[in-house]
Amino acid sequence: MQFSRDQLRAPLKQFFGFSSFRPLQEEIIRDALGGRDVFAVLPTGGGKSLCFQLPALVRPGLTVVVSPLIALMKDQVDALQTAGVAATFLNSSIAAGESRPRLRGLHNGEFRLLYVAPERLMLSGFLDDLKQWNVNLFAIDEAHCISEWGHDFRPEYRQIASLRSAFPNVPVMALTATATERVRGDIVRQLKLKDAACYVASFNRPNLTYRVAAKSGAYEQILSYIRARKGECGIIYVQARKTAESLATKLSADGVSALPYHAGLTPGERTKNQEAFLRDEVRVICATIAFGMGINKPNVRYVIHYDLPKNIEGYYQETGRAGRDGLPSECLLMFSPGDRVKQMRFIDEKPDKQERDIARAQLEQMIHYAEIATCRREFLLGYFGEKAGAPVSRLFDENQKHTAGTPVAPFNCAGCDNCLAPRATWDGTLAAQKFLSCVYRIREKSGFGVGIQHVVEVLCGAESEKVRKFGHQSLSTYNIGGEHTRAEWGAVGRELVRLGLLFQNSEQFNIVELTEAGRAALKSRQKVTLTKPVAPTAGAEQHRAGEIACDEVLFETLRTLRKQLADERAVPPYIIFSDVALRQMARFYPANENDFSRISGVGEKKLREFGTIFMSKIAAHLHANPRQIFADDSFSTAETPVPRRSRVNDTVSETLHFFRQGRTVPEISRIRGLKDSTIFGHLEEAMLAGETIDINSLVSATAQKEIAAGFAKYGFANLGGLVESFAGKYGYGECRVVRAALQSK
Repeated sequence: MQFSRDQLRAPLKQFFGFSSFRPLQEEIIRDALGGRDVFAVLPTGGGKSLCFQLPALVRPGLTVVVSPLIALMKDQVDALQTAGVAATFLNSSIAAGESRPRLRGLHNGEFRLLYVAPERLMLSGFLDDLKQWNVNLFAIDEAHCISEWGHDFRPEYRQIASLRSAFPNVPVMALTATATERVRGDIVRQLKLKDAACYVASFNRPNLTYRVAAKSGAYEQILSYIRARKGECGIIYVQARKTAESLATKLSADGVSALPYHAGLTPGERTKNQEAFLRDEVRVICATIAFGMGINKPNVRYVIHYDLPKNIEGYYQETGRAGRDGLPSECLLMFSPGDRVKQMRFIDEKPDKQERDIARAQLEQMIHYAEIATCRREFLLGYFGEKAGAPVSRLFDENQKHTAGTPVAPFNCAGCDNCLAPRATWDGTLAAQKFLSCVYRIREKSGFGVGIQHVVEVLCGAESEKVRKFGHQSLSTYNIGGEHTRAEWGAVGRELVRLGLLFQNSEQFNIVELTEAGRAALKSRQKVTLTKPVAPTAGAEQHRAGEIACDEVLFETLRTLRKQLADERAVPPYIIFSDVALRQMARFYPANENDFSRISGVGEKKLREFGTIFMSKIAAHLHANPRQIFADDSFSTAETPVPRRSRVNDTVSETLHFFRQGRTVPEISRIRGLKDSTIFGHLEEAMLAGETIDINSLVSATAQKEIAAGFAKYGFANLGGLVESFAGKYGYGECRVVRAALQSK
């Protein structure tokens, strides 16, 4: 079945309040409507749900969404119903009296979407019911749960594969935010997807800033961090239930509203605490990894890992719960070398050898991430097979193997602590010589390699059973490392691995061996520069990708109104409007229905239900306060109203003065001590205010044509998606001034 662009964009605006699709959404939707199996990997906050929700609205029949968590079902159904979509869910949380009218509605064809848990789906009687309900699509959310290689494998997901034999002609859509190449292929095979269209979006979350801080009085560090972010909410992930309880208790005693969440609480307690967090009644949730999968709260402004995560996949997914709305958010990992010892104890308790080996290899990757001195974003992208700064393929072949390359020049994402404030280095030549020599002497004496920790024990003169057993106390390198602690020597060893002077064999108990480069360095005594460990502080806030400058007083007023309306309806505040929508309201002050409808997320039902009350609040604010004017807008998710101004402010005027002298953007940046992006923002602001600017002096004719074509495809609102599609060819600055020129016309 073919649908025109207008046929797809009309319900997109009517029900969801968006004027354009995010990257890959339209292609995925078209394949689904064409009856094709689809597998999609889209980052958290990348719009996975819309890929099956919109098709459900443009054709008859029922879309069945398989979801692993009860909280996610209720959350999404609440949001859909608020937007005017006929949706429901069936799970163990509802009583028989509630389920009967829902079942009756399903039999009568009253619903477009049904959310259900995998256990309920596979009941024989339920399958019989499904055959009567005209199912046109099965959407498998959190599809990585079906793979044993996934970080969150759930055996009950394996039963879903039998849907293919029960419904051979119904297409299947599988979606996840987190999957390595191996897991992707496994999902396609396990679900028996036929000739599937497979999409992988970029794993990059540009609005997230990644930081690592050394633990040093960890609780005080966290308390200080949270207090500096007044009014913002976050998640603190911990390893133990006891830690979740104690942290929540301490924070509450220190004036920060916080609650725990872990598997030791009763289902009722977990639900109550989760609801309090979703409804902005508490600022912080202190949780084990039992919390979060599928949680749709878009305004989580920070995620803190109090303890070292077990693997990169889990860490990436947990950090992905920050900033789902695209606004600036932070991910802070508290790290201590002692975390490795703690995790290894848990790994050693696993009965299965293969499980232990996999867990050790995953843990080493996590420690490498915590200790690297290079770009953390580049490391994360590389782990999932994506090269930082390179175009990302929209389609992938599950049989094709990709390897993450290394950029020719050091990559700088301007969004992690290592890129924003590179750590100091030190001359580690002597330390490297001692470590490499020790690895060599151990191999020479024993005929086999050992792990980093054993090398450290030899260097530090340990009298352990293993050292005595192998006679390593007689080595010339025994006890020559007194100038460093064991933790410091461990960090040296791991950095030598990252530098390529040592090879760590994950398939042989993580033993380390000299590489050719390591042998050459040992022989020639070449200089080796090492990096100092991360500092206890988390670093200053410098990166705010995606920020929407607005009238902060009005924003807080609108937040209060949103909370009041949400409480009246017993739903989380973001079901009413997202923070993005409120910030756009507090920036552009919409005063009529036409302007208000252009705010992100305002569909027909929300315009009717909430438009008047929000516009009244905005008008009352303007009656008592002056209207603010903003010069730098680097983020937009909707075709926001463009206010026309009769004059520009002083800072824009100064930039305009230099530009009319014939200065280039980089020259003006140097003169004014500002970023190029800010100067582009000033020029954009001037153009929108009616000032005459020669766009040809800023952007070539070819670039203007390509960028204009991009806006025609993505819409003026989806600036981030457009820039991402160019993969570095054109930046935000060029795209913004071209957009301003087009809008001015």
